[in-house]
Amino acid sequence: MNAIEIRNLSKSFRGLYALDGLNMTVPVGAIYGFIGENGSGKSTTEKLICGHLVPDQGQITLFGRDYTDPGVRVRVGALIENAGCFPGSSVYQNLRMQAINLNLENPDAEIQRVLKIVRMEEHAALKFKKCSLGMKQRIGIAMALLGDPALLILDEPINGLDTDGMRIMREILVDITQNYNCTVLISSHLLGELEKIATHYGIIRQGKMMMELTAAELEGRARVFVSLKTRDMSGAKAVLKKTFQNVRTEGEYLRVYDVEDTESIVDALMKQGHPVSEIQKNKIGLEEYYIELMSAKEAE
Repeated sequence: MNAIEIRNLSKSFRGLYALDGLNMTVPVGAIYGFIGENGSGKSTTEKLICGHLVPDQGQITLFGRDYTDPGVRVRVGALIENAGCFPGSSVYQNLRMQAINLNLENPDAEIQRVLKIVRMEEHAALKFKKCSLGMKQRIGIAMALLGDPALLILDEPINGLDTDGMRIMREILVDITQNYNCTVLISSHLLGELEKIATHYGIIRQGKMMMELTAAELEGRARVFVSLKTRDMSGAKAVLKKTFQNVRTEGEYLRVYDVEDTESIVDALMKQGHPVSEIQKNKIGLEEYYIELMSAKEAE
């Protein structure tokens, strides 16, 4: 069973399609990285799943049931845009108001549970307006986790966070999926951070799903390259272009793509008087893969 199945989903605003026949599959237990440029339809998709918008056509199924089914709606938690908290109230008071709105049977115990998940137990008495951005994002996730949802939908939860804040957020999201039986759909522009935790990806463009793939499939498709430094970079590049098809300057390095044999590269340069000071093999990451994919589509 999949947590989310979307088929032929379309949504227009004033005659312009934000989504145009979108198909999407999110397996149970996944951290699904939802990727696309601004205006590609990510937020519209998330709002449709949450029931904040009504589709023009298409089907949304959550855990094998129609997304409008009240029995499945209560299994969805979401943080889209912001947490919607009262600035002058404490973290605990904000969570308690939300717990009462959800008519939870044991609100205090549930609040303690979600505070523990988001590493905020020691800050329960702190007023929301005194919280850092990272803490506010975690409070928003805590509110979304009230009631123990099976699906958590997050719109850009790591944007604007410092390094430590992003690390904590990554740990929380992995913990949620591994220890609390929750599937996570997360959109983000920080693809390097997303790559550290996502198990599946969906790449959307102009309201259509371009590609869905697992982290393992991304690893298999990622191009191999050798990066190197030498004193005369332009001269070394000219030498390498005579032997290797794809040589590029990337920042302070030369990159030779689709080659794993570093010895042949070093030999070719040494013979022409270009000693190599630094060399290593690597693979392109999610961000570069995405950029190359977008560039290829624009060139079609």
